[in-house]
Amino acid sequence: MTTLWIKNPLAIYGQEADCDAGGGVVTRGSEIVELVAAGGAPATPYDETFDASQHVLLPGLINTHHHFYQTLTRALPDALNKSLFPWLQSLYKVWAHLDADMVRLATEMASAELLLSGCTTAADHHYLFPMQIDNAIDIQAEAVRKMGIRALLTRGSMSLGEKDGGLPPQSVVQDEQSILDDSLRLIRAYHDGNDGSMLQIALAPCSPFSVTRELMQETNHLASREGVLLHTHLAETEDENDFCLRVYGVRPVEYLAEVGWMHEGVWLAHGIHFTDEEMDELGRRGVGVAHCPSSNMLLGSGVCQTLDLQKRGAPVGLAVDGSASNDCSNMIQEVRQALLIQRLRYAPGEITHQWALDLATKGSAKLLKRPELGVLGVGKQADLALFKLDENRFSGSGDPLAALVLCGAHQADAVMVAGRWRVKNSVLMDVDMARLRAEHTAAALRLRQAACS
Repeated sequence: MTTLWIKNPLAIYGQEADCDAGGGVVTRGSEIVELVAAGGAPATPYDETFDASQHVLLPGLINTHHHFYQTLTRALPDALNKSLFPWLQSLYKVWAHLDADMVRLATEMASAELLLSGCTTAADHHYLFPMQIDNAIDIQAEAVRKMGIRALLTRGSMSLGEKDGGLPPQSVVQDEQSILDDSLRLIRAYHDGNDGSMLQIALAPCSPFSVTRELMQETNHLASREGVLLHTHLAETEDENDFCLRVYGVRPVEYLAEVGWMHEGVWLAHGIHFTDEEMDELGRRGVGVAHCPSSNMLLGSGVCQTLDLQKRGAPVGLAVDGSASNDCSNMIQEVRQALLIQRLRYAPGEITHQWALDLATKGSAKLLKRPELGVLGVGKQADLALFKLDENRFSGSGDPLAALVLCGAHQADAVMVAGRWRVKNSVLMDVDMARLRAEHTAAALRLRQAACS
């Protein structure tokens, strides 16, 4: 195994507490083996060096909620300028025509975008299984391995269609036994719960308005037996809260408690519209929230109460959400978005650039139960993102770390996942991006045409 000294970064963030790592980090294989003090040299013999003197060095960013397939429906005319429920209703009829090749290309494109933005781990929520793609997660598993990104693929589900009072059309829902059978199959086939795992599986009924109470309960039982995490959308909009009150007679958090989901193996997407009492309960139970700032702004959903949740003990991480409600897959941009939107709710002294970076690294790692990620430390995984400040947007900046966030970095110069370079000189390794972009664009056109036929 090659031992590499990533030498003398311009700035470094995310090292273990009270550690001076100003001289960089040393990696061997998939792990970090030494933090080097500023002005010092490694005690560990090394084979190679990487000159990081023009780079800001971070732990790899961690995306805690996405919908890779939505890269095919960015800026879709029928979905523009709408809030969540009408936005979904305009898109369900398009997504019903997804096929296997589209899922593969969408997964590769989203992974490429994420890696190029400094993201090394991503959780994807795929909940659409039309008849033509009942093996969507298998397709995704192959694609993320090819791209070299760590992934937590969540086996999503929708079982409550329009005819039974749900939001999605019948063409995109499945029967519950098929969902549970496939969930178990995928866990057995792909889930690796070990430290340093490149691929894990979680179970993710889509939302209270698209699955039944029974499916929520049975999925919880299955996840508990198999030792995997649970994920769902919750409290994203007031419409969703009203739906829960009308259909289930309770607000979303009480509904979660009724179906057995109030425990530390659960993380929620969005988590905007909670009362103080509900946040108290989420904190006591260790239920986490994936904050999705750009999506929340685009759909006008509201502002997540991140600090209130954190102060109560609820883990909070960062996410880009789907590429039809963002409309991109850029984690370093999302760090800036989180800082800006949260300053509308909290004081600038509370929402700092360091806080925003923590959200995307150790906060997200805590949310996904991956303690070996999100921090630069001995024995931690060698997941690294290095950014240069050599664009016009950074000219005249003083603090390199603050500039990375405040001046709006958008692309990493180098990215390492498990000790393996995936991006160098802002180019994705081993991927023909021009070809992928052309094939992905053609697939998006086919999807729109199929929806219109």
